[in-house]
Amino acid sequence: MPKVSRQSAAHVDDHGIVVDRYEDVESHRIQFVEFRQEADATPLLKGLPGDHCNCPHWGYVLKGKMTYRFDDRDEVFVAGDAFYLEPGHIPVAEAGTEILQFSPSLELEAVSSAMVANMRAMQGA
Repeated sequence: MPKVSRQSAAHVDDHGIVVDRYEDVESHRIQFVEFRQEADATPLLKGLPGDHCNCPHWGYVLKGKMTYRFDDRDEVFVAGDAFYLEPGHIPVAEAGTEILQFSPSLELEAVSSAMVANMRAMQGA
């Protein structure tokens, strides 16, 4: 049975305010995500359907606090909470938050590509 840990993850993307350690297993991505600073993904999701993340996620908050904004509500999760997020959300993280997240790889890759492109555009690259 495949396994992934923070230390063994095949990929490490350091974006400054967030570090994403991940590996794809079968058709899902397993991520260990650390937010070094407060992060609001609103500007990074521009151009996606409804300007929201359109990928479902399952996860667990290891440390800190995550808020996910939906059109009709906010969902708040703190250390010790397991969660499921349907598509149509915007993540907002407190500084120091760490999560373990499971997502369908193909859907997440489309969202991640858009976020990286938006980040580069904001940085003028």
